[in-house]
Amino acid sequence: MTILPNLDILIAQRRGEILFYNSATKALSQVGFLNVYHKTSVEGVNAEEGVLGIQADPDYAKNHFVYVFYSPADTSVNRLSRFKFENNQLDMASEKTILQFYSQRQICCHTGGSIAFGPDKLLYLSTGDNTTPFDEPNQPYTSKSFGPTDDRPGHLQYDGRRSAANTNDLRGKILRIRVKEDGSYEIPDGNLFKKGTPNTKPEIYVMGTRNPYRISVDQKNSYLYWGEVGPDASADVPERGPRGYDEINQAKKPGNYGYPLFIADNKPYRQFNYETGESGPAWDPAKPINNSRNNTGLKELPPAQKAFIWYPYGKSDEFPLVGAGGRNAEAGPVFYSDLYPKETRLPDYYNGKLFIYDWIRNWIMVVTLDKDGNYSKMERFMPSAKFHAPIDMEMGPDGRLYVLEYGSGWFSKNPDAGLVRIDYNGGNRAPVAKLSIDKITGGLPFTVKASASGSRDADGDPVTYVWNFGNGNKKETKEPEAEFTYSQEVSTSYPSR
Repeated sequence: MTILPNLDILIAQRRGEILFYNSATKALSQVGFLNVYHKTSVEGVNAEEGVLGIQADPDYAKNHFVYVFYSPADTSVNRLSRFKFENNQLDMASEKTILQFYSQRQICCHTGGSIAFGPDKLLYLSTGDNTTPFDEPNQPYTSKSFGPTDDRPGHLQYDGRRSAANTNDLRGKILRIRVKEDGSYEIPDGNLFKKGTPNTKPEIYVMGTRNPYRISVDQKNSYLYWGEVGPDASADVPERGPRGYDEINQAKKPGNYGYPLFIADNKPYRQFNYETGESGPAWDPAKPINNSRNNTGLKELPPAQKAFIWYPYGKSDEFPLVGAGGRNAEAGPVFYSDLYPKETRLPDYYNGKLFIYDWIRNWIMVVTLDKDGNYSKMERFMPSAKFHAPIDMEMGPDGRLYVLEYGSGWFSKNPDAGLVRIDYNGGNRAPVAKLSIDKITGGLPFTVKASASGSRDADGDPVTYVWNFGNGNKKETKEPEAEFTYSQEVSTSYPSR
């Protein structure tokens, strides 16, 4: 999603729809559609492509530009395009293709797709490694959910070195470019490879990523943050390497973040021969080598960088607060009080702190950074709140936190999906009402007993109860119980609240 200056919100759905939430009318409508590849024709294989990301231009108030990253149905690429959004419609005829790159189809997985802008208006785009992490059927030796590096001819989709570890490929990366007024782009200074370096792509800012699903850029110092969805191995295996970890990463400068040769704090995988099943030496994070037959880039890679935060399926010794279970790490914004209106923003307590979240574990954490931007501590944000698979999170221009919830099911219409706005109430908090009724049907005269005994006021103030039994029948009490008798025979039901 992307939040516009007037607090309207554009939401991208993977199957092609662009939705518009009107903040004034509270109405949701479809304002655009892209014909995208979002489903494979291969039985048992789920595609993750489609509409992957959306973001408004930093100067949207002047130019009405909106950027969309998507997988067009008619060609095997992932494409970043710019559109105009005017009169509450996405002008499909205004599309300008900014960049696109090949993506292998009819396979699963990993697309990335998050778009963010830095304070200098540079555009950052995350891309997945386009590599199958599952074991290949009918093969004696497979990846076993460790770093996939099968470079045998005919097994292309099982080699992450062809993409994430390939300096000459835009997959498995975070790109950084400056978009020009005419829709073309230029390469800013300070990317990982200088323009003109043989066998490299100058758009690359970060390489060695698996599925950098949600990214964010600090709006004061341009530090880049992203959640890295990691591999699935549940235990360390000496012959292959470490178990899987999800990561929250921080890039203060361009770098190689190691996958599929390393994970977490540079834990190395072992080299592996997929023809014989023999393990070789561990990869060296100081001098990583990409010797894949599918590599079209440099053989000697930049040194691997350690993750900022990392955690496995099991309990984390380093970061115990994240818990255990399924995982899908995502990075949200760094909050700065002075960027937002005092009347609506979060409290100053969160100034300079990083928000992170997990789609599977349904938590939001706040990370405190020291004066140099290094990790200091983390704490739960709204620990008593129940989130429903938060899939995106943005700080609005009003300084409120907006959370897009995917809901509990996969690839399905979820009744618990929704858009949430989190307001800070610095004054007296509203009480939370809980209502129960002893019966809902019966003959006339029908007496109902209602109870609000489970209600609570977080500030401990006295509570007054107002009961609405329908047809203008109201009752006010100091006690959390009320009784009312219905005597009129009707063919419908009375609302009680």
